[in-house]
Amino acid sequence: MAHQNARCLFDEEDVLYASVQKLWPESTIVCVGGGPSLTPEDVATVQGKALHVIAINDAYRLAPWADVLYAADAKWWRHHAGAPSFRGGLKYTLQAEARRWPGVQVLRNTGQEGLERDPRGLKTGRNGGYQAINLAVHLGARRVLLLGYDMRSGGRGKSHWFGDHPWGGESPYVTFRRMFGTIVEPLKAAGVEVINCSRETALDVFPRMALADALEVSPCATC
Repeated sequence: MAHQNARCLFDEEDVLYASVQKLWPESTIVCVGGGPSLTPEDVATVQGKALHVIAINDAYRLAPWADVLYAADAKWWRHHAGAPSFRGGLKYTLQAEARRWPGVQVLRNTGQEGLERDPRGLKTGRNGGYQAINLAVHLGARRVLLLGYDMRSGGRGKSHWFGDHPWGGESPYVTFRRMFGTIVEPLKAAGVEVINCSRETALDVFPRMALADALEVSPCATC
């Protein structure tokens, strides 16, 4: 009986949780966050030059053509009605409630710190930008470029390039920055390079590079 119950639980988890396929081995993936320094020009520069793009939360509004839309929270999917204007192919979340929207795949929350290597889950780092890096690794990234990873408020207290989320609340940026420190060594061990190309940033655990320079040395389209 115990064996049967375990089998049923395993089957249920197989249904509930997606498994990310390694679609783009050895690739460069750009993760586009929501920091106030993000500009439409930066996003336009990425289009057609970066191999693949993950848009995080409202970044899909600037990059509806991105390959992946990632938003952890069901309330975000609810507010955006499943983001029907997103033209990319993949949508991921961490909350099962968001499965009600067509095409949204749910991944397992496997804790806060480090790098999850099981493609059915993500370490959270308590923020979507952290989770998107883990997702990029599942998708096959060897190199990850970060945009809009300010990890601090901008001028006049602006929290995101688009303003504030409608549900309000201040982001705990100090905590976010501390959490990113827990993924650095696991990324190195996995052979994944992360470069912060954000125009303005308080995140100092990854090397910085101008976006144009980083794109110049990205792997070729046949990699």
